[in-house]
Amino acid sequence: SLTCSVGLAYSKTAAKTASEEKKPDGYFEIPSREDFVTLVLDRNVKSLYTVGEKTAKKLHLYGVDTVRDLQNKSNEVKMFMGKQGEYLVDLAFGFDDRKVTPYREEDTKSISKEFTFQKDVSSFKLLDDVLFILSFRVAKRAKRLGLYGEGVSLKITYSNMKTITRSMLISASTNDAYTIYENASKLLKNVSKGEVRLVGTGLYHLREEEGRQLSFADIFSTQKDMIKEKIQSKWQEMSMYYKIDFDEIKDMQNSIKIYDYIERMREVMDSMQKYNS
Repeated sequence: SLTCSVGLAYSKTAAKTASEEKKPDGYFEIPSREDFVTLVLDRNVKSLYTVGEKTAKKLHLYGVDTVRDLQNKSNEVKMFMGKQGEYLVDLAFGFDDRKVTPYREEDTKSISKEFTFQKDVSSFKLLDDVLFILSFRVAKRAKRLGLYGEGVSLKITYSNMKTITRSMLISASTNDAYTIYENASKLLKNVSKGEVRLVGTGLYHLREEEGRQLSFADIFSTQKDMIKEKIQSKWQEMSMYYKIDFDEIKDMQNSIKIYDYIERMREVMDSMQKYNS
């Protein structure tokens, strides 16, 4: 089952910290600056939002390992690290005045869906089939928002956590699932083989219906019929290959069920690879 951790706090930084407190499935609240400082004071500086390995190593050179150290050596940190140092010192004292901007779906600049496998995947046949499913999820959201993309993107994260992204502009803006899939599939063919943990695809350069360039499928019904046939053929091919009936997820409504189906596909592929090895 999927889990969700929720953090409620007076600032962005504190909210991020709160969301990490009760993982994987809990709720934590930091109501005030004083509560935040009390919570993190003796923790490693990496507990502060935006402080990663590189910044932590730099701070260590100045004798700063904990949030308390950062408070005590605030002047030195500001002197040697400039504006970044000032920002970090503010965080150590619980100050964060970054504006919280409410998210509005209509302001979306790109639409993407990705999937993280429970185990690494080496079969690019499986990755291609997962892209087919994800393309329908991207298309479903784009259509709901009345948006069309002028480009298609691909995201791959390998087992060593190296992430690559590839993208391409297409001849006519689209929110058609098969068009998204076809182009994502082309991009997949040009990436390095290897053990993969995550795959994703999406639309970018989004625009509304008005003024967009029409594709042949928009104009000619025969093109639409051909695309429908290709989609049906792909579903049938996948059903035969994985011995799975995909009818239950074709509406793309149930995210958890889609997750389960993709994992079943991975398990089938694993079994076939073991049998053939």
